[in-house]
Amino acid sequence: MRPALFALAAVVVSLPAGAREPKPAVGFVPLFNGKDLSGWVNVNCAPGTFFVKGDEIVTTGNPTGFLRTDRQYENFELEFEWMHVEPEKMANSGLFVWGDPLPAVGTPYTRGIEVQVLINYAPPDRWATSHGDIFSIWGAKCVPDRPHPKGIERCLPSEDRVKGAGEWNHYRVVANDGVIKLSVNGKEVSGVSKCNPRKGYLALESEGAECHFRNLKLKALPTTNPKPDEVAKVWEGHKSLFDGLDLTGWKTEKGAWKAEGGVLKAAGKADLETGAAVSRYELAFDFKLPEKAGTVAESLTVRLPGSARLVFNRKGLGLVGTATEKDPAAWLAAEGPGDGVVDLKPEQYARPGAWARAVVRSDGKEVVVRFNDHPVYRRGVAKDPPAGPVVFRPAPGLEVMNVFVRDLKGK
Repeated sequence: MRPALFALAAVVVSLPAGAREPKPAVGFVPLFNGKDLSGWVNVNCAPGTFFVKGDEIVTTGNPTGFLRTDRQYENFELEFEWMHVEPEKMANSGLFVWGDPLPAVGTPYTRGIEVQVLINYAPPDRWATSHGDIFSIWGAKCVPDRPHPKGIERCLPSEDRVKGAGEWNHYRVVANDGVIKLSVNGKEVSGVSKCNPRKGYLALESEGAECHFRNLKLKALPTTNPKPDEVAKVWEGHKSLFDGLDLTGWKTEKGAWKAEGGVLKAAGKADLETGAAVSRYELAFDFKLPEKAGTVAESLTVRLPGSARLVFNRKGLGLVGTATEKDPAAWLAAEGPGDGVVDLKPEQYARPGAWARAVVRSDGKEVVVRFNDHPVYRRGVAKDPPAGPVVFRPAPGLEVMNVFVRDLKGK
């Protein structure tokens, strides 16, 4: 995953260059039909980041993000082949096991267990390798089969078996009852146990380098009945509004906002609004206030369809009707909490310099706001809000990412 997490490249003789692994045993089914990406979901990347070429799934590596399965898996045996093409520089990708459907807060990666797909990286202290590390990411948990020298949740492989650029590598991943074992080119080299989650989505990672995948096949194993808190979140219909590369699908003045490293950054004074109009929806987004944020000018302001706006600052959240809009009566009902700032507990603050997640649900009956997983606002509406764009108002140093919307019409 992150560039600092990777390692040594070595070449071992296993299969001749370009040779195919034997077909898996009876009971395996293909995860890839060899024609298109049916059965897969592009979560937070540009449309061309993952594509099919011949009988391969290829990622360009740009932007960073992931392509996941359209269903969850619990216990399984998975076999696939992968190949990087970069001959010298670090080339990075990965397989995410038991992940959530959306990225974790402030990152393009899912919460889950990562099986490393990497070459051409050799840190001096060898705390990570290019040969099949397994580790927990972004809130997931696991116990490595061999204690890591730095005490982190990462299993280093017992030997170096990954081949270099232009050569196919075979991975066999056995995941059962919270235990994951990885075989690289025919030999088991690493493993973790006591994983949480231990049921979730599988995903292929895009992270800065072209990588090819083929012969993805999976055999389901009997359930071991995970508890609810051991199961990843289930997709509820959210779709990304930001492709991580540019402002396609958004409206703003030239130069007012820029897309950089998978993040939307305020660079001027013009608003940034969604190209599509919404009326009944659930909007989720991550934002980061500048390090020294403390004034209203250094807040995040989001204008909702109709005539109301959210204001997040370092110590609270406000939901106010704006009399300057064309509909001065707004659509907020008279009953319920009054306009103004909602007091949050210190642990709920949007800490300057730290990412936070807001989820706004407007279903035609009420507006509900969750902030860092805490319900902080609920208010009835006088009428179904009119359709319109969601608008982000710029502030110095403001950053926004992971913008997802869910259509609630008919729900």
